[in-house]
Amino acid sequence: MKKFFQTLRNIWSIDDLRSKIIVTLSLIFVYRLGTFVVLPGIDPNKLQVLSGNKGGALGLIYAFSGGAFSQASILALGIMPYISASIFMQLMTILIPQMQKVQKEGASGQKKINQWTRYLTVIVTFVQAYAYVTYLRSYGGAILASFSAYFWLTTPIVLTAGTLFVMWLGEKITDKGLGNGTSLIIMIGILARLPRSWWQEWTSKLTIGSGGILIFVLENAVMVAVIMGLIILTVGVRKVPVNYAKQIVGNRQFGGARQFLPLKVNSAGVMPIIFAQAIMFLPTIFASFDSTKGIARLFSDPRDWVHMVIYGTIVIGFTFLYTALIFNPKQIAEDLKRNNGFIPGVKPGQPTADYIGSVMDKITLPGAFLLAIVGILPGFAQRLGVSQGFASFFGGTSLLIMVGVILDTLQQIETQLLMRQYDGLMKSGRIQGRQSSVSSAVI
Repeated sequence: MKKFFQTLRNIWSIDDLRSKIIVTLSLIFVYRLGTFVVLPGIDPNKLQVLSGNKGGALGLIYAFSGGAFSQASILALGIMPYISASIFMQLMTILIPQMQKVQKEGASGQKKINQWTRYLTVIVTFVQAYAYVTYLRSYGGAILASFSAYFWLTTPIVLTAGTLFVMWLGEKITDKGLGNGTSLIIMIGILARLPRSWWQEWTSKLTIGSGGILIFVLENAVMVAVIMGLIILTVGVRKVPVNYAKQIVGNRQFGGARQFLPLKVNSAGVMPIIFAQAIMFLPTIFASFDSTKGIARLFSDPRDWVHMVIYGTIVIGFTFLYTALIFNPKQIAEDLKRNNGFIPGVKPGQPTADYIGSVMDKITLPGAFLLAIVGILPGFAQRLGVSQGFASFFGGTSLLIMVGVILDTLQQIETQLLMRQYDGLMKSGRIQGRQSSVSSAVI
């Protein structure tokens, strides 16, 4: 405990780090305050109908918005449109050669892509805003009758402005605060649901008696164990040894060092689960037809065994697909050859690319299965009697994002401490972030 308080004093004694923490907390407070501002024309007393079970794409928006979606807030769409636009632009830079050229232009190319992402965010937000208006109109009791005629016009404008404001907050946190602003906003939205879900689970177990309290303690212990396993999955790497040839320039020797090429077990991050949730949501569109009600119910019920098998299979498939899109062994082999690096026992060029690709395939397979298990864990938890809200923190998108963002933020704090010759956050070892541009770009 003494070490903990000493670490807090060290963090607070660094002026730059202290100002970043204050800026980050202040902007997050502004964001959370905005989630409680209700849209014009909405009766706040009639919003309970919006807080029902959410699945698929609605579930993602509901989780990322921190309750703003069900509260019909001006920030109801949150950062989700920007995430959708970022994912689309990321895929385009991989699939379209012209976009790849722009990305390779360095800072100027990245600036162009960021600007295009913002424009696309506006379009995506308008589309989602009108869908949200239709969703609110289906619960017509929440809309004031005197404002109903103007609701379809003002609401998309307000929601679009709200999303752009959240995007601006995220950029300001990234520039002047601590960590990735967009990731922190998503994590805060997810964590905002945890106290209420935890309390609801506690009260439900109290009704059982002393046995219910023991079950609640076991549930929390299992959740901690899942988080520890997920940390290992997030930071786990396979280190491929790389040697660099010696070079003599004048009287100085360069190179000759032995380094490692870290290949991540879970290079795809949270993307396969997000894609799988979107795919599983599509059949639920036909829930209104009698002939397809059974199929729609199957795809929307995470507790069903068939749903788990289908969902896990999709996650595994998308893990291999997305890893193949973002990971280019040939480019890595060319970079090693250009820098006079080589893998011991492997010839430079195409043999090196084949070797790296085979290693990546071997470690992606267990990573994909573990990621699928993480994705279906909330369904298992519900089958064992855990409430739906609390079960979402046993795995899935919410837990993956929380673990990744917290690791990245703690790594930045530790780096600041070590740069100023303080001890790190831990007595032994160092905190590792995801060290993946793909993961941090998506969330």
